[in-house]
Amino acid sequence: MHIDMCASDATSLHERQRHSVLLNNAYVFLLQHWAASSCPTAGDSPSSDERSAIRTAADSQPVPRIPPVISNTLLVQCCRRPTETDMPRGIGPAAITAVLLSLAAGACGSARAIEADVAEQPSRNAVIADANFLASDVIHEITVEFEPVDYAELIAAYEIDQSKDWITATITIDGITYYGAGMRLKGNSSLFGIAGAGVRPGPSGNSDAEEPESLPWLIRLDKYIDGQSHNGISDIVVRSNNSATALNEAVALDLLELAGLASQDSAYASFSVNGSSSVLRLVMEHPDEVWMTDELGSAGSLYKAESTGDYSYRGDDPSAYDEVFDLEAGVDEDLVNLTDFLDFINNADDETFYGELDTRLDTDAFAVYLAMQDLISNPDDIDGRGNNSYLYYDTTTARFTVVPWDHNLAFGVLNGANGAPSPPEAGRRDTSLNRAEPGGGLIGGPDSGLEVANILVERFLANAQYAEMYVDATAELKASLFESGTAADVLAEWVALLQAEATDLVSSAIIQSEANSIAGFFE
Repeated sequence: MHIDMCASDATSLHERQRHSVLLNNAYVFLLQHWAASSCPTAGDSPSSDERSAIRTAADSQPVPRIPPVISNTLLVQCCRRPTETDMPRGIGPAAITAVLLSLAAGACGSARAIEADVAEQPSRNAVIADANFLASDVIHEITVEFEPVDYAELIAAYEIDQSKDWITATITIDGITYYGAGMRLKGNSSLFGIAGAGVRPGPSGNSDAEEPESLPWLIRLDKYIDGQSHNGISDIVVRSNNSATALNEAVALDLLELAGLASQDSAYASFSVNGSSSVLRLVMEHPDEVWMTDELGSAGSLYKAESTGDYSYRGDDPSAYDEVFDLEAGVDEDLVNLTDFLDFINNADDETFYGELDTRLDTDAFAVYLAMQDLISNPDDIDGRGNNSYLYYDTTTARFTVVPWDHNLAFGVLNGANGAPSPPEAGRRDTSLNRAEPGGGLIGGPDSGLEVANILVERFLANAQYAEMYVDATAELKASLFESGTAADVLAEWVALLQAEATDLVSSAIIQSEANSIAGFFE
């Protein structure tokens, strides 16, 4: 028996997902027959009762709760019992057992039961427990498959209003396939090449919609199938970079961690889309609930600063911050803690600001943050054009911490020919207290045009005590990371990996050339 419920006239993404939900529920329904040893004979069609049950389950299911988890090549064949390879990833023996238990409880026709059963997959995750996806000592392999028409709609939506719509995809990581994953574009200036004329070029400004393997992506393995993860990781960021190797960001992330700051694990991958040629990409953790708990603790909230916003106070109405901050993890639905902090840093008089800052902000960590952004020569940080940062609020201490994010411009990448790292220049932080007025406007420096004033940076460095903390942190970190040879060792480890395993993707000469440019910053 062969079932194909993907209607040819389903032209919209919504309709295609609707039919895929129907197909998925049909598959689960027939798995119930298999497990119960009641599979119809080869060549039979489902009975009218079976068809009715399938459609009832699909019709009662929210759309698009379960996206396409089976391709046409994996449509149900009922002439034999299924093996593990016949089943979509995420529907393993444990899931089938759960289905039988549901049947025994009289929940045969329940879409809710089916939804819960498909999400159950502990045995599958146990199989890959030793995969160590984010290890830095191997080049991973990630292949992506999605429907071209879905991708075309995604690109069209972005070209119209820069929206980043989700599409469904099949993701294979080091030979392990995940059906029903979600992915969307990730980034802002890195997508300027797609947005069209009239947009200022930026990192990966030459991005081309004809080459999806070159674009920045956010992959979410559990977007449509609850609990689906690779080694406990559900969100994977495929980074953009104007250099050929992305060594600048890989090294920067490691150095931030060595400095004691919250950072993201990263790894290299051979990345391809819909059978394209493979390209070398840096992939990394996405700051989400799991990441926050591991790096900062579970008792808190994590807010992402958007490129369309700044650190200004816009009142206590949370809707005023829709394009300014996103709550990525934790609880603060009305943004009370965030807006209170923004009100304080913008509107407190100097006596109150400097008298209370230590109780509201981890000032030691902030001094280290500013120092490290200078040492790795990253112009696109908290007071960069992209406003790249996260804010973490610790409910146990009632203090905020500025969290580093987005370092694809570290070590002078933007200024180099063809995006390669350029030689180091003098530190850009101005402690002479003659910086731009807080609240807006470009400020000068080696990367003039990329930096904008940030109220927190301005007021922090305007105080002699805090400015001294920043200067001291810079000197201490330069000695412990650069002069000690630690940074050179970090770079050497990444270079050794690329030279050993990635020269089929990037030439040995380019790897060494970009490494040499980065090493110049350590001198």
